[in-house]
Amino acid sequence: MRPVLHGDASSAARVLLNAAPADRERLCNRMINKAELADIYVGHTGRLHPLFGNGSLMTVARTRPLANEPSFDDFQYCQCFEMVLRCLVQFRVTRMRS
Repeated sequence: MRPVLHGDASSAARVLLNAAPADRERLCNRMINKAELADIYVGHTGRLHPLFGNGSLMTVARTRPLANEPSFDDFQYCQCFEMVLRCLVQFRVTRMRS
């Protein structure tokens, strides 16, 4: 996956905000895995992945409906943003073990 910037995490959190709370973690991990697959594809072919784009989390997230971006005063948004960061950390830890 390409380096993750604030906009990547924000876009993913906005997708999660539109999802049912019970589905959010699974959806978050799915978006991260798709970004990783796209980045690998781009590395091998030099071309964008036909479904998942350039390997950035933002590109994957923006294939789904995004909620309007609230401020961090919004508790649900904070939970979604935190989930994205937690899933990213877990993804990195798992990759380091492999």
